[in-house]
Amino acid sequence: MGQHVLLIEDEPNIAEAIRFILSRDGWRVSTYGSGLEAVAQVQSLRPDVLILDVMLPGQSGHDILAQLRGMPDFTDLPVLMLTAKGQGRDREMAERAGANMFMAKPFSNAEIVAAVRLLGADQIGQDGTQGT
Repeated sequence: MGQHVLLIEDEPNIAEAIRFILSRDGWRVSTYGSGLEAVAQVQSLRPDVLILDVMLPGQSGHDILAQLRGMPDFTDLPVLMLTAKGQGRDREMAERAGANMFMAKPFSNAEIVAAVRLLGADQIGQDGTQGT
């Protein structure tokens, strides 16, 4: 079975499109649509890659990521931040919060697949086995 991606995105059409694209590429994809309890979802599901929207109901993606980076189990979790705002300030905030990559909406199917593949590759050991 493929690596696991957790997508935290409140826009159902975007979440379904990303889920479909990544599933077709061999990823197991779980989705969650709110900032509330998002940290608990990550703790429970323990994904290999997290895709996190910046603007979520209940709690921002920046705040969620800051909480995760403060937990020893998630300091190295690969995180792709998504935002509808492509401004430099948003990118700087994502980097400060500990995001590995940042992508502005809209993005192409190829861009999202390439980004997740790259982040997922960070979880694979040198011998080709999945890291822990």
